[in-house]
Amino acid sequence: YFEEIARPVTDLLLERLAPERGQTILDLAAGTGVAGFAAAGLVGGEGRVIVSDFAEQMVDAATRHAARLGLANVECRVLDAERLDLADDVVDGVVCRWGYMLMADPAAAFRETRRVLRPGGRLAFAVFTGPDENPWGSLPVSVLVERGHMPPPEAGAPGLFALAGRDLLSGHLAEAGFSQPRFEEVAFTWRFADADAFWKFLNEAAGAITLVLDRLGDDERLHAGQEIRRRVEAYAGPNGVELDGVSLVASAT
Repeated sequence: YFEEIARPVTDLLLERLAPERGQTILDLAAGTGVAGFAAAGLVGGEGRVIVSDFAEQMVDAATRHAARLGLANVECRVLDAERLDLADDVVDGVVCRWGYMLMADPAAAFRETRRVLRPGGRLAFAVFTGPDENPWGSLPVSVLVERGHMPPPEAGAPGLFALAGRDLLSGHLAEAGFSQPRFEEVAFTWRFADADAFWKFLNEAAGAITLVLDRLGDDERLHAGQEIRRRVEAYAGPNGVELDGVSLVASAT
């Protein structure tokens, strides 16, 4: 379900990345590797895709999926985007879907991305716009902040909306040596049968919110879940719960 909703974002990322046959593509903070796997089909057997994540468990999952799909041109690696264990000028394109905003030092990650890209290489990445446009994420985050399980958002701190500003992104990219970026917004809607279904999704999505929920004791998980479901009910209608989202897709060379 997550990938179904995310499909328009992934499609635009690949359109802007424009991988060509024989190229080498790096997928940063790839999770289970969906964007990188899609790129693998575009670069062909003579090309190569490096699917990477900082979390070893994600890389293990991506490795299993790549094997199941028979993707011989995909290599799955544990890589720290802020300190890439790659030589200079070794990839033709970098894609990153909802990863840079969660990094402790995104400026360093953009510099490393520029370093490993060959001259003329392209970067395409996605972040979320502001919390008002993304209640699916800002609502549970606000509850977890109020209950002391997440720190209040601070300028420069990693989080779902840490890179929502276009000026901020343009500054990071310019400092790293990229061209003026192209920005495009992609709107989508998460739909759930009811608030209970949304709560189940939060606990299974393997995102930043899920990581916080996993650390809660049973009692606190119960109370936090009740409050999140109560607030989500405000978005319930004849078609169930509908929560909007907006992603910003940026591309540069």
